[in-house]
Amino acid sequence: MFNKILVAVNNTEIGQQVFEEALTLTSSNNAKLLLLHVISPFDDDYLAASRMQTDEAYTNFHTHGVEYYMRQWEALKQKGIEFLTLLTNRAIAKDINAEFTQEVGDPSRLICEMARTWKADLIIMGRRGRSGLSEFFLGSVSNYVLHNAPCSVLTVQGAIPTTKNTLMTASTVSSV
Repeated sequence: MFNKILVAVNNTEIGQQVFEEALTLTSSNNAKLLLLHVISPFDDDYLAASRMQTDEAYTNFHTHGVEYYMRQWEALKQKGIEFLTLLTNRAIAKDINAEFTQEVGDPSRLICEMARTWKADLIIMGRRGRSGLSEFFLGSVSNYVLHNAPCSVLTVQGAIPTTKNTLMTASTVSSV
């Protein structure tokens, strides 16, 4: 039986699937739910927010560039809080004891650290399906968490891209 379920979410299709799975498990176990959103320096949203415009106004006046960056950063954080608030309210509407937190840093380590601190019985998170060189160079949050979590981990599989080159049929093999 799970009493405390930590859910690592982001505002993506797989994030929505993770959240729906969490609602089902939390409700059936009458557990507490903690939604965790991590803003990572390697995330596309973070990188987009950190790009400063390069026109003359920002080049000549460094302070304007910093102010622009800070506004973008605050908007990114606010967007995350609004997303978490929406999910938390959906859970509460289903009579689930839910709360949220948003952190900045390495998602892999923060998920494990939060699970340890909050004494979670289960972590629910998504898996993008990275493998091979992509996983080697970019890392795998789910792989790290599976090997370092202080509790059980449930990964919800996202869509795995398929290409014709990766699937070999028997006729292709026999002709080689």
